[in-house]
Amino acid sequence: MFSLCSEFRVYAASRGNRLKAELQTEVRTNGAKTETVSQYVKFSYERARPEIAPFDQLAELNECRRKLRELHLIGVDSHGIGFGNLSVRDRATNNFYVSGSATGGLPKLTVADCVRVVAYDFGKNSIRYEGSAIPSSESLTHAAIYECDPKTSAVIHCHDSELWATLLGRAPTSSKEVAYGTPEMAYEIIRLSKVNEVRTRKILVMAGHEGGILVFGKNFEEAFEVLMREQRAVAPCIENGFPERIPTSHDG
Repeated sequence: MFSLCSEFRVYAASRGNRLKAELQTEVRTNGAKTETVSQYVKFSYERARPEIAPFDQLAELNECRRKLRELHLIGVDSHGIGFGNLSVRDRATNNFYVSGSATGGLPKLTVADCVRVVAYDFGKNSIRYEGSAIPSSESLTHAAIYECDPKTSAVIHCHDSELWATLLGRAPTSSKEVAYGTPEMAYEIIRLSKVNEVRTRKILVMAGHEGGILVFGKNFEEAFEVLMREQRAVAPCIENGFPERIPTSHDG
């Protein structure tokens, strides 16, 4: 009973945070187009359609997400702010589905908790999407990864301060001056994608976003295994003195 009640409290809090994120927005009118900017999301976004149809990869996304939540690699911090997000390429197009902002605490995602990104523009710092949720703050980052590697069909952004500190500068690492969720991060990923190690190792460390790590693969199984492989490789280093994992969060 305690565990069920706890899950419900997390679920209710996360739903409340999502509603707060939706309310804390600014609507901008640019000619005939209406764009919205959230408190946490750093790009403008335009909703093309209010709903998306169920997509085949949702079950796979939720299974991977369940394992990540159990390892505390995604979730909510002590302030109730979500961290971590997942995306999957739409098999029929170059679009992709990504978990919505402020969904980190939800035990399981529904279609309504995801959006389908149908267009993006790094230069204009904008995204066009379908769905009722707010796009993840890392949507441009996911878009850059898919654009750079046609073979990638799943992306995970998680938080692990121990792994991050160990791999910083030892694995493909973005510039410390580049903030998460920005066009600069997208361009940084495009720059790093030209490095052979990125294509073979399938991991990126976000130096300017403490704890932030990106892994990707042909599906969620491969992307998750990349993360587990890196954790196994650095385990001896962590056991010899790295601090306890403290997820550094932002609104997913």
